[in-house]
Amino acid sequence: MNLPRLNPDDQPADVTLLLEGSYPLIRGGVASWVHQLITGLPSLRFAAIFVGGAEDEYQGLRYELPPNLVHLELHYLLAGKAATKPAPRQGCPAAFQANDELHQYFKSPTEYSGEHCLQSIASLLEQPGGLSEEDFLYSQQAWDQIVDYYQRYCTNPSFIDYFWNVRNIHAPLFLLADIAKHLPPTRCLHSISTGYTGFIGALARQLHDIPFLLTEHGIYTKERRIELTEVEWIKTPQANLGELLQHEVDYVRHMWQRFFEGLGRLCYVAADSVTTLYENNRLQQIQDGAYAERTQVIHNGIDVQKFSHLRERDADARPPVIGFLGRITPIKDLKTLIRSMHTVCTRMPEAEVLIAGPEDEDPEYDEECKALVKRLGLEDRIHFLGFQKTEEILGRISVLVLSSISEAQPLVVLEAMAAGVPVVATDVGACRELLYGSNGSRHEPQAVETMDPRPDQACGYIVPIANPESMANAVLKLLRDSEDWQRAHDAGIRRVDAEYTQELMFDRYRRLYEDTMQADADREKN
Repeated sequence: MNLPRLNPDDQPADVTLLLEGSYPLIRGGVASWVHQLITGLPSLRFAAIFVGGAEDEYQGLRYELPPNLVHLELHYLLAGKAATKPAPRQGCPAAFQANDELHQYFKSPTEYSGEHCLQSIASLLEQPGGLSEEDFLYSQQAWDQIVDYYQRYCTNPSFIDYFWNVRNIHAPLFLLADIAKHLPPTRCLHSISTGYTGFIGALARQLHDIPFLLTEHGIYTKERRIELTEVEWIKTPQANLGELLQHEVDYVRHMWQRFFEGLGRLCYVAADSVTTLYENNRLQQIQDGAYAERTQVIHNGIDVQKFSHLRERDADARPPVIGFLGRITPIKDLKTLIRSMHTVCTRMPEAEVLIAGPEDEDPEYDEECKALVKRLGLEDRIHFLGFQKTEEILGRISVLVLSSISEAQPLVVLEAMAAGVPVVATDVGACRELLYGSNGSRHEPQAVETMDPRPDQACGYIVPIANPESMANAVLKLLRDSEDWQRAHDAGIRRVDAEYTQELMFDRYRRLYEDTMQADADREKN
């Protein structure tokens, strides 16, 4: 499925995108944004390196690859290797001493130099005299270090659980290092997250001196922290000794969190430029280790013309139809939306709900949501439509609801604004800034009736996370009050036209790429 590989004699790609679990094997969200970026900058040659979990988790390409995507690699962290009989090996003491220093950085990142740690990693992973994968898996030095760490830091979980978690945390780094060492010819690297692909970019920056750009839609370490609080594959013993032992009970979970936080800091240190979608995210990046002078905000942008034909609506004749567009996964918290719609449909029996989005990403959660609809007796009111074209759904609804517990700058909210559809969204990511404007984003959450001090500027309502009652009240207010609905309709159109067009986004990224490549060329001349 990979495109023919570029070799050193080929014209280099202008930009190599580093993509974790998204384009081109996942539809929607960040993946749609990546496809939009590549197709929107046809004068640039792109390469793409995809890193995912297990190959069978994906269903092949979900996009027609653009002609300016000249190179594609697909890598899987959980790909099995041919079994070989391990041979006894001692391991290099100096390499494991450097490995220990790296772990100390992950434990106390403010006390160690990120630049020094990157240099250590570059010399550690698969370099002569460094730490080979075989040494990590089979050497006496590796065993002694794991036992030592367990005895010093982690006495409550079983040693077997601890041992395999340590292996699972570290094993992908060797594949990532190999990818970083064998990059296709390219003029700059652009990772769309920290984490595993951000680590590739940071390591390649150290190994090859290639400019490295980092963009985060959501803060990766925050999203992993949320996921790690819920996963069941980390075995947590019952806390029988009270909160005093909580740090030991959760040690393995915290170990994973520190790992991703450490990768994030290494990415921030290595990046020539760090971009994100809104100001609060930028401030969080600085707090997490990014250099303030290297950070900037570049808003998402959408094809406004694609939705402009939906703007002419009669506020008094709008249908009582609510829409949800997105992946059916726990992070979208569709269950809260379903519970809120039970209230809406009770108070407004003619109301209907359209749920449109891929149902195959988390089939178990999808079934749980459908079971909840049935249990609440809403089968005739809530309709699961599967994947649909966004503009077709926006043309059928009067209010869009976003119920997520975590977001960055959701494109579906911008698309609804462009179509003149008011939005009810949870107070996550950039949603407050999108619906209330940059001034409104500084206000604390309020009751629906007094939510925005400038109602003529609001494109809808912000509600608390996981609060079905507040969500229902906001939806009902927009459905029942034609003046309120019309103000939100008009405000959304004004704001998206002024600040969130794809032309503005393309221009800003084009300048970022051109400035980065020109600065690198000037540096080489000097």
